[in-house]
Amino acid sequence: MDIVRAILARLRKLNRGFRRKVYTKRVRLRAKACGVGVKVNGHTTVTAKTVIGDHANFNGMAIKGNGNVTIGRYFHSGTGCKLMTTNHNFEGGSRIPYGPGEEDVHQDIKIGDFVWLGDDVTVLGGVEIGEGAVIQVGSVVVGNIPPLAVAGGHPAKVFKYRDQARFEELKSQGKFF
Repeated sequence: MDIVRAILARLRKLNRGFRRKVYTKRVRLRAKACGVGVKVNGHTTVTAKTVIGDHANFNGMAIKGNGNVTIGRYFHSGTGCKLMTTNHNFEGGSRIPYGPGEEDVHQDIKIGDFVWLGDDVTVLGGVEIGEGAVIQVGSVVVGNIPPLAVAGGHPAKVFKYRDQARFEELKSQGKFF
């Protein structure tokens, strides 16, 4: 029985490694630019307008829309995250409740270096998330988040800041995950 468990555990590990390679390859082929050391551990879709920095780590994300997306170095995402760069035009559209697709509104998203998005975070177009920010699980980010902020909720609001001295110390020492 122990041998069977050991074999099954080894097969699961091999399967995870194979999936990571496939997901990473798909992202590299689709993205506009992709840095070195990028890891894609879960099903992730990007657009041809996505630029990904070095050593970014995705655990399952969907990037949708026609806006530009820039993701910094050492970015980490939880599972089920969404970046939405396109919204229907409900204010100036030619129809109710919103205009047809050619009237959609496209906005860019910029995510700084060392940002961590928890599971199931949604980021809407027009948002910039500053370096070192952390976004709590299940949050919806509708406005800019400053550097080193810890934010959460719907809409996401800053409720504290990371220790800047500690952050800069670890950064200068090259201690990245």
